Amino acid sequence: MNILMVLTSHDALGDTGKKTGFWLEEFAAPYYLLRDAGATITLASPKGGQPPLDPGSEGEDFQTDATRRFNDDTDAQQVLATTRILAEIDASAFDGVFYPGGHGPLWDLAEDGDSKALIEAFAAADRPVAAVCHAPAVFRHTQGADGKPLVSGRRVTAFSNSEEAAVGLTDVVPFLLEDMLAANGATYEKGDDWGSFVVVDGKLVTGQNPGSSEATAQALLDLLK
Repeated sequence: MNILMVLTSHDALGDTGKKTGFWLEEFAAPYYLLRDAGATITLASPKGGQPPLDPGSEGEDFQTDATRRFNDDTDAQQVLATTRILAEIDASAFDGVFYPGGHGPLWDLAEDGDSKALIEAFAAADRPVAAVCHAPAVFRHTQGADGKPLVSGRRVTAFSNSEEAAVGLTDVVPFLLEDMLAANGATYEKGDDWGSFVVVDGKLVTGQNPGSSEATAQALLDLLK
């Protein structure tokens, strides 16, 4: 079972002068759940190498068993520091793909042609694609074989407008996920703010927020078993 995880390379939070990147829990929880299940995991990012970590995700309030495990795991830290360049990835080598969130993907992966081609290749091969929190930004431009948006007519979730408002970034982000997905013809669904909520529609798996990370990875794993 070969699984690709794709992380952001973007570290600037709009014009705020603050840093962003990927959210630690959204990487660590899926990474360990999938690895402990026997998966071989390959990490990639648009620029390769060390992806930027959102400094906010290192706060004590956001630590979990998975993040603490990662912080003590020098081998995993080295794997993360040496992500492959996304453009060099062959989709056919993998059984599934997982996109961790953080605000970074709104700027790079949402617009990245290599990511778009990768997701479309997975979809065409009927292989599962999973994304959590802000990572469903990757579906902004992806298309199905019919030329329509890949999420058109599909049930999905992602970081909600109310959650974005709660973190004070509604006017900072380039677009709101809930609005973008609906504009692309998806049926957007949400659970309680900050609660674990996952939607599975065929081979498409989406999770709403950081607290949904492990459940999103479990849903991906269930599709692969």
